[in-house]
Amino acid sequence: MSYVIFARKYRPMTFEGMIGQKHVVQTLMNAVKNDRVAQAYIFSGMRGVGKTTTARIFAKALNCQHGPIPNPCNKCEFCKEINEDRSVDVLEIDGASNRGIDEVRSLREGVKYKPIHSRYKVIIIDEVHMLTREAFNALLKTLEEPPPHTIFIFATTEFHKVPATIISRCQHFEFKKISQKDIINHLLDITKQENITISAYGLNMIAEAADGSLRDAQSLLDQSVSYSGENISDEDLKEILGAISREVLFDFSSAILDEEPERTFPLVESVIEKGYDLRFFYKELIQQFRNLLLVKTAKNPQDLLALSEDDLKALAMEAEKSSADDFLRYLVALQQGEQGLKFSSHPRIYLEALLVKLCHFKKIVPLEDIIQDIKALKKGFNKPVDSIPEYKSEEKPRRPKTQILEKENIRQEETEMTPPTPENHQEETKSQELKTAQKDTDFATKDPTVKYFLDTFKAQVLTVEPLKKGKK
Repeated sequence: MSYVIFARKYRPMTFEGMIGQKHVVQTLMNAVKNDRVAQAYIFSGMRGVGKTTTARIFAKALNCQHGPIPNPCNKCEFCKEINEDRSVDVLEIDGASNRGIDEVRSLREGVKYKPIHSRYKVIIIDEVHMLTREAFNALLKTLEEPPPHTIFIFATTEFHKVPATIISRCQHFEFKKISQKDIINHLLDITKQENITISAYGLNMIAEAADGSLRDAQSLLDQSVSYSGENISDEDLKEILGAISREVLFDFSSAILDEEPERTFPLVESVIEKGYDLRFFYKELIQQFRNLLLVKTAKNPQDLLALSEDDLKALAMEAEKSSADDFLRYLVALQQGEQGLKFSSHPRIYLEALLVKLCHFKKIVPLEDIIQDIKALKKGFNKPVDSIPEYKSEEKPRRPKTQILEKENIRQEETEMTPPTPENHQEETKSQELKTAQKDTDFATKDPTVKYFLDTFKAQVLTVEPLKKGKK
């Protein structure tokens, strides 16, 4: 096969060609320049960030015919052998398939001998965390006191699985994720050399899907060219990557911001019909509200979002529907609900209920408004009595005292003439209590302060308890 994939064709050949990882490159170049090369190194980090590539470049820098030099020439026989993976002194071993103690013992026997052609014998073990405990123990003494001109380089994606006894005998370098900006610039260089036409939004989609892995980004671009040819459209990329269209995301955000929960159910149904995974869609929805918050708060969102002008305008119009505080509340609620959706036995129902809940978020009264209302009520309640308007009741003409006494005497004579019965006694007691309660209520409501309180707070008198008089 004459075709070479982008991940191999555009693999860096020198330290200067490395993308990202400046701290690692600078340290190794200085080590070669100042003759401070250690006996063992550990390169850790996620997939596709340059661990094995750096190990090969380091081996060339040590064994180059013009070296050791920080920048290998890639033209001498030693560099060509390493590039073509046919050097007998640079061994690249897969730790997953050579993980036993027998393989390590044979490696130790081979390390005893001097390099055949090169200046250094370099042993590169990829995915070293896959070695067994016995194999690690067999490496300990060799790592601590290796033979002259022998260097070990371990690469791993799961650094926490490497024993501490191995780590203490090596120099550790942590490889970081490649920034999205660096990935886009690298893909742009590839498209120019390959005469590929792709939009800035398409490059951004590939960089987002790669998630910090340069090799994944190169493979996705290669796949896109195989699908669409040299002219890659955004729609083809969405089809290849399985990305959620921005129209769908705007439909969901509009339904939430417009407080229309009835729209969420058919929207969720459409997402399921299109075959999207609900958890993947949920991540895209979180990203949508993050973009809305960024557009609402940042002065120059175009510097932080690799989107087209039309998408930025659409986000700006959508962000006008609510405040920055509301978008922050939406974003926090979505983040908190992600774990529940992940482990829910009914993810669709969970998602629908959460979306309906978000539609009602604007009805929540802010805490500041509640505090202000309480303060206003407190001020009104603490007004001095002089400022309370007086309540004037309609006074009825009082009856003469003699007339009242005559009626009481007549009533007393009637009660003495009729023998009391238990039923009559209970009825009289109840009626007397009702009359007393009514009198107390009428008397209390005539007070101006009580009247003002009832009118202000729309209150109602239920019971009136008489005040207990003191001794004085």
